Amino acid sequence: MSAEIETPPVVLAPVVLALEGVSHAYEEAGSRHPILVDTSVEVRAGQFVVLLGRSGSGKSTLLHLLSGIDIPDAGTIRVRDQEITQLPESRRTEIRRDHIGLVFQSFNLVPTLTVLENVLLRPELKGVRGATERAKQLLDDVGLATRADAFPDRLSGGEQQRVAIASALAHDPEIVLADEPTGNLDEETGDKVVRILDDLVRRENKTLVMATHSTEMIGVADRILRIEAGRLVESEAEARK
Repeated sequence: MSAEIETPPVVLAPVVLALEGVSHAYEEAGSRHPILVDTSVEVRAGQFVVLLGRSGSGKSTLLHLLSGIDIPDAGTIRVRDQEITQLPESRRTEIRRDHIGLVFQSFNLVPTLTVLENVLLRPELKGVRGATERAKQLLDDVGLATRADAFPDRLSGGEQQRVAIASALAHDPEIVLADEPTGNLDEETGDKVVRILDDLVRRENKTLVMATHSTEMIGVADRILRIEAGRLVESEAEARK
């Protein structure tokens, strides 16, 4: 009788982002408007998660909470192994500086700095060794090596967003949070930008959470989360197979 072959256990990647019972609201004209209601979710290292929802549904709010820019009204948030909701703003800023890369719809480039200087800004503040070499490599990766000495106002919108992606990755964060990175771009340019971002974060095994109101990322991401009535709903059937 042949011996049974044991199936090796599945080893899960560590959880790098976690929300537990998170609720958040904003006030307007004396009334409170719930954005997130008792929301819980875990994101593991190396995952590409797309966050879908209509405008005003709370996508940007959720990213601000995950990054520690804002803190929730209730619940807890963990970044890596650190519970951040009770930390002072200075410590949350350090966590963003050390572990999180942010990509915004508005690019957020410094107009008085060259492309290379924009990419070098965060790693130099962090004191990263070899920052210049990495910055130049990232500019090459996003197809802008020849524009290193240009200023942002000489670039197209798609080029500026590619610089913003390089800037977000320059300090080698484990986590990248992207808020509507294609919102100001035409469809063709937006698709190119997203493919570049996808390739870079997967090559370096980073965790990416991207907020968008478009369904353009269905089939590219590992997971699809939708914000519906203040809660996160997972749509596993839509994610990358």
